[in-house]
Amino acid sequence: MTSPVEICNRALDKLGSAAITSLDDNVKSARACARMFDAVRDAELRDHQWNFATARASLPELEEVPVYGFARQYQLPGDCLKVVEVEPTADWKIEGRRLLTNVSAPVRIKYIRRVGDTSSFDALFVETLAARMAQELCETLTQSNSKKRVAQDDYAQAVRRARRADAIEGTADALEETSWIKARF
Repeated sequence: MTSPVEICNRALDKLGSAAITSLDDNVKSARACARMFDAVRDAELRDHQWNFATARASLPELEEVPVYGFARQYQLPGDCLKVVEVEPTADWKIEGRRLLTNVSAPVRIKYIRRVGDTSSFDALFVETLAARMAQELCETLTQSNSKKRVAQDDYAQAVRRARRADAIEGTADALEETSWIKARF
């Protein structure tokens, strides 16, 4: 099982900093990790359609109608970080914690959810998150431009590797047959 402390220690290892035993430790590195971890985790989850963080939901329609532009609005799940897909297909927008559209219920979404349980993280996501934490912590802990460049390169490489592995899990999405595709084939 991977814990936030283990992920932070992996990041600290990348920077050559001492390990921590808790995010509550009274040392600069632990305070920085505690301050950044949740925000960096959520940003990294939002940056890609990670399979382990993907969920589906049917949304409840709200009684309140948008002031203009759309006829209906739906409440997003509390753990929703990013909407990836809406069914049935129609124009839609996210405003606040609501999805606005003209489609009648039921509206179903595929979305990226906030995953707080780090033991659910994919192993390559753990490495990517640790690399991103190292990049974020670098200035605070090292004030070294060369270490910052190394951390940025390490993060870019971790992201490529994790996304490549994540992308090949499952069958490929079928291309919608549009007039452009029909004309090409």
